[in-house]
Amino acid sequence: MYIPLFTTRRKEGRGVLRIATVCGVGMGTSLLLKMNVQDVCRQLGVEAEVEHMDVTQAKGARVDVIIASASLAADLGDVGKPVLPIRNFMNKDEIRQQLQQFLTSRASS
Repeated sequence: MYIPLFTTRRKEGRGVLRIATVCGVGMGTSLLLKMNVQDVCRQLGVEAEVEHMDVTQAKGARVDVIIASASLAADLGDVGKPVLPIRNFMNKDEIRQQLQQFLTSRASS
């Protein structure tokens, strides 16, 4: 059984990373980003719950990390959790790189 060390919640005995994907309205691009983040998490072997939402919802979301466009990341401000800026929502390599950096920094802290 694979249990990542960097997760904060438990579900069915396994660690689960909670991720919010964010766009201005919480419908189109955040849903697209959600699907790409889920693919990347599967490739990395990370069990994750990914929710898509708008900026207002993200400010109060109970998640471990927020993934959003660079411009929306600035709009989010200091929300008390890491915000990963993504320039191209279709670029899974960029998403993977951001997530790996986040997971590495989280595991070492």
